[in-house]
Amino acid sequence: MKSFIEQAKQHIELQEGTPVIEQLLIECYMNPGISTKELARRTLLPTPVAAAIKRELIKAGALLQDRGVRCTPEGVARIEREWGYQGLNRSLYHKLLQDTVWTEGLEEVLAILKKVFSLRPTANVQIDQSKCTPETSLRRAVLCLKQSALIGKKIVCIGDDDLVSVSIGLLLNRMFSAGGHSVTTVDVLDIDQRFLQYIDAVATEYHLPIRCHQVDFREPLPEELHGKYDCFFTDPPYTLQGMVLFLSRGIQALKRERGLPVFLSFAHKSPAFTLAMQRELVRMGLTVSANFPRFNSYEAAEMIANRSQMFVLRTTDQSQPEYAGKFIDALYTGEVKRTLRTYCCKQCAGLVQVGVTEDFSTIEQLKNDRCPHCGHDTFELVEKTILPAKKEKHDDDTMD
Repeated sequence: MKSFIEQAKQHIELQEGTPVIEQLLIECYMNPGISTKELARRTLLPTPVAAAIKRELIKAGALLQDRGVRCTPEGVARIEREWGYQGLNRSLYHKLLQDTVWTEGLEEVLAILKKVFSLRPTANVQIDQSKCTPETSLRRAVLCLKQSALIGKKIVCIGDDDLVSVSIGLLLNRMFSAGGHSVTTVDVLDIDQRFLQYIDAVATEYHLPIRCHQVDFREPLPEELHGKYDCFFTDPPYTLQGMVLFLSRGIQALKRERGLPVFLSFAHKSPAFTLAMQRELVRMGLTVSANFPRFNSYEAAEMIANRSQMFVLRTTDQSQPEYAGKFIDALYTGEVKRTLRTYCCKQCAGLVQVGVTEDFSTIEQLKNDRCPHCGHDTFELVEKTILPAKKEKHDDDTMD
């Protein structure tokens, strides 16, 4: 199938990247006889651009114009063989793409997930783990389908205490209930061996296409995981450093293509934090394709009101990780609160201290306010010191 896509790319300058060509082809496969205007609407392309892609795919032998647009027999065969669409439950597929009750048709999957989630390891709050609900995990998998990033793709989870990999695998089993689909794969990268072992056991029990890798994101991403994947999921620590680090590792894992989706779950934050967050996304060459407030629900996560938002980001020609080597900054919420960190301005080399006792309590505040010496907004950590624990006040302290 890549030959069809590559042929189309050779003759049309397309800023949206390869994924939109693939999406247009799948729309023709799933909706034979579709009009060019409807193709443009579904792919969010201007009609002339959609028409130009259609013409190139016709020249490549993938499509034909016949009472609308449809795939040729060769196009159908290669989509089913190489992308794994053969045996797909089309009725369920179309139902899941509609903006109706998204759980309709997935009751059995949700029942399995509730059982699986009830037995998962406890959350380790020291590394900012929290327990999302089974419905949230499955909803993320359905969102992946809606973003044309599921069937036939190589997916990676940058951390997966939310068991998104399991939800994706079970969703695939439901959509290909006759079996035989073996193209989609999901890799899980996580530091927590407890979750890796549990996910691996669940994958074995339910025959899910999941592979687990123990990875410490503070260390450079192993070379064998670079440039392999079509999309990634992450629900990082809710610190600016945590978000940037996890996104950096995910960008390294993605194929070097524009338009690839990134599924980022993150807490609802203040305008100041959000400004710093968006600046980092731009710095890493990521665009915001969609944002869904209150998308994620969690158990016993009162600090974030048991809810977080979902961002769908897209890669560009300028996408690059902010952190490529070893990470030495504070990462988790508790760690950020109990450290004093000295940053060096990359523009003027001025030193600025950041911590709860300083003028700048967080790195996002420093980046928003900019360097007090030159007004620049990029910094490098040069020193990190653990703050002494607060001395608890006892009744004896007030006695003479």
